[in-house]
Amino acid sequence: MHAKKLQADVLLLLVAIIWGFAFVAQRLGLELLGPFGFNTLRFLLGALSLLPLLFFFKAPADHCHKRLFVSGLMAGGVLFAGASFQQAGLVYTTAGNAGFITGLYIIFVPLLGLWFGQQTNINTWIGGSLAVIGLYLLSFHQLTQVNQGDVLEICGALCWAAHVLLIAKLAPKVDNLRLAITQFLVCAALSAFVALILETEQLTLHNALNSWAPIAYAGLISVGIAYTLQIVAQKHSPPAHAAIIMSLEAVAAAFGGWLILNEGFTLFGLLGCSLMLLGMLLSQLPSLYKRDKHHV
Repeated sequence: MHAKKLQADVLLLLVAIIWGFAFVAQRLGLELLGPFGFNTLRFLLGALSLLPLLFFFKAPADHCHKRLFVSGLMAGGVLFAGASFQQAGLVYTTAGNAGFITGLYIIFVPLLGLWFGQQTNINTWIGGSLAVIGLYLLSFHQLTQVNQGDVLEICGALCWAAHVLLIAKLAPKVDNLRLAITQFLVCAALSAFVALILETEQLTLHNALNSWAPIAYAGLISVGIAYTLQIVAQKHSPPAHAAIIMSLEAVAAAFGGWLILNEGFTLFGLLGCSLMLLGMLLSQLPSLYKRDKHHV
């Protein structure tokens, strides 16, 4: 059992690294494609990469096509909102900033859960306060120069939190693999609709072919492979424990931006990132502590 938990932790760490470096791929993809055009190709490729798994994972006996379709529409719509805010924000901010701000969804999840009558704990409020201070140091320490990209990333993080809460309600009712594929297709379709209206000049076959590398990474590796690894790993890792490891996605995003895109941080930015990461981790510790008590 211990070996399986260790293996799960290693896989989740790999997922965090893959998702962190995806921010770099997303920024590179914006060199030729618009945000919506890139998301169209990314999520379409992600959905296609998961289709072969349908041959290995059969639908459960109580599978309902109508319920799956409705669930996919709902999840895909929220996913489209989150992905759109995130990708549009990357036009104006760095991969590192985007990674850290997106990571705030770990804190937003229990806070938004209050609207649904879910209880929260003191560590969530402390962690949230640290994260807000960190966000201020990272993005808004000069109020006359507010970075609109960071504001868009905050909107995206709220959407990701809403998506997590929605998936938590939908996942037990439908097949998870088929739900993932459906929501990716819905997100790709909505992105394509907007791209055909706003990005007709950028959305060309030439630009798509010349952006094959970031599209392949963000679609095939980040969506397809990382999603599969997450499913395998979380069979042996409780959600709170998994969330702590996957929050390191923010660190990977900052490192990837520095390594590949030559992005850097000011002293205030580094301090802000540290406080945000501390807040993310602190907000998850009570659940992890309860989990460990149950296993004593």
